[in-house]
Amino acid sequence: MSDHEAATSFTRGQLARETGCNLETIRYYEKIGMMPDPPRTAGGYRIYAQAHARRLRFILRARELGFSIDDIRGLLDLVDGGTQTCAEIKERTERHLADIREKIADLKRIENILAKTAARCSGTDVPECPVLEALAS
Repeated sequence: MSDHEAATSFTRGQLARETGCNLETIRYYEKIGMMPDPPRTAGGYRIYAQAHARRLRFILRARELGFSIDDIRGLLDLVDGGTQTCAEIKERTERHLADIREKIADLKRIENILAKTAARCSGTDVPECPVLEALAS
């Protein structure tokens, strides 16, 4: 391994610190094939390159934006194959955005119901509780 390679390579622990990702999460992404298997040193230690860190950051950012594992896998397949087009990425993103908007609408509906139910609750030490009645009905 050259000095330049050693300066830009990481152990799994260093990769975790570099990206802010949990070690177990890195293992999981490797297990499901989203992260490529890194080469190993003569002693058997995994050694990660900057490309691994970039890929992991991509995955983590996509997860932060709510993309599912399958969605991310599809995006990575496009990137890995070098066949991605802006149109394909936009279509996937717009589909995800529609899902997010649907979830927001559901959460607003739930918030409204909970707020109305909680407002009916006296909060006193009485056995009747509108929240429990709403849950039971």
